[in-house]
Amino acid sequence: MSTSDSEYGSRAAQVGAEYPTQDTWTYAELFNEENPAATEAREAAKQFGATPISRGAASTLTVLAKAINARAVVEVGSGAGVSGLALFAGMQPDGILTSVDIEPEHQNAARQAFRSVGIPNQRFRLIAGAALNVLPKLSDGAYDMVLVDADKLEYPEYVEQALRLLRHGGLLVIDNALWHNRTADQGNNDDETEAIRQAIRDVRENEGLVSTLVPTGDGLLISVKL
Repeated sequence: MSTSDSEYGSRAAQVGAEYPTQDTWTYAELFNEENPAATEAREAAKQFGATPISRGAASTLTVLAKAINARAVVEVGSGAGVSGLALFAGMQPDGILTSVDIEPEHQNAARQAFRSVGIPNQRFRLIAGAALNVLPKLSDGAYDMVLVDADKLEYPEYVEQALRLLRHGGLLVIDNALWHNRTADQGNNDDETEAIRQAIRDVRENEGLVSTLVPTGDGLLISVKL
């Protein structure tokens, strides 16, 4: 349902916390400096209308990849390389990123971003194609982390594939989980929002996952596979 500021305040009181102001949220989002390559990748994304993850979300990806010593990561949606750069910053030096995107233009931009910081070609696999055609061809239980950030209508199917790909203890991370404030607005029933809600329900109800929804950027749903 759509919720007023006063209703949010009431709910925040119920959970024993104040919700952040815009200034506080911005402070948290900009907590870490962004490297020049990521800034350039953001500019490249604008040229073809892609929306990269926020600075705060990128920092979170780096921390998560570092925390689990990630060596094998799948990214569904290459964008212009912003999220890939964040993942590489946290991955092990010999880690390999498999990035899937249906748009060759996106992958060309991501490749340029990776090369600009000296990441060798053997550390990334850029696979052009529809994710639901590519993901079933990847190996079961072979990956430490899967990032989902592509076609919102296919989010439930991406979750299903991700859970197959992840090792035990691996991380599933779903970007745009709050979807520009639409997910929490029960008056909004467009197809993309409903697909994201379904993916969230699938994750929340899965007893083989421990999950949390983090309101950084446009929302990150983070799950550990038990």
